[in-house]
Amino acid sequence: MKIKGNTVLITGGCSGIGKIMGRMALEKGARQLVIWDINETAIASTVKQFEALGKVSGFKADISSPASIDVAYTATKEACGDVDILINCAGIITNNKVFSEQTDADIDKTFDINTKGAMFVTLRVIQDMKRRGYGHICNITSSAGMLALPKMALYTASKWAAIGWSESMRIELHREKSPVRVTTIAPYFINTGMFDGIKSFFKIQDPEVVARKSLRAVEHNKLYKGIPFSEHFIRLMQGLLPVCLFDPIFGDICGLYTVMDSFTGRKPQTQNK
Repeated sequence: MKIKGNTVLITGGCSGIGKIMGRMALEKGARQLVIWDINETAIASTVKQFEALGKVSGFKADISSPASIDVAYTATKEACGDVDILINCAGIITNNKVFSEQTDADIDKTFDINTKGAMFVTLRVIQDMKRRGYGHICNITSSAGMLALPKMALYTASKWAAIGWSESMRIELHREKSPVRVTTIAPYFINTGMFDGIKSFFKIQDPEVVARKSLRAVEHNKLYKGIPFSEHFIRLMQGLLPVCLFDPIFGDICGLYTVMDSFTGRKPQTQNK
């Protein structure tokens, strides 16, 4: 689906790749950009920054709250009309503790935003898309949703669930012969501040590149996009190698199992990739 001429809604659209994708969507000729974020000050600032590029609107939305989503979606439809492209980009990582040190609140917060939040938003939007027979849903997940990493148990689990949900929804729509499309994006760590402090043998991804490739995947109706492509190689090796070889090679020698040891993260934490 082309970005040009369509209304694009992005959750977590005031920072990180959400904000970059919003700017790029306007540069590609989107009919209008709709930004959802929990930070009203950031919304006002982003709208002002982008208004020279095209029509842009912003609404406060706590995606962990169905009631907040209902208010934001009603306001969006009244002010902007139907949403043609939904990009679920809001996300969070709470800490780099091992699972045994997490709290009930940590579990709830991570899943409420990374998994349930995207589901809550999509559940509202997809009904209208199916009714119209037109629309595209893009879910920004993570490579961590396919590869378990220490000190990321909650984040990994939330993204694993998000990928499974996104793929299941894609298959359902296909079997229904619905024209509504779903694209699942799974990038490696992105240099947006969310994962500040990590040390990785593999290249940390440039947010501009990830944003550009994600929008291109939507335009080309890609079902799934791993960024970078070499991510697929790691997944292949995980399937081919026994644990006794994969863990020391990729986990220890390549350092995948120690990337979170020096994690500091963005301060303060926000609902953005």
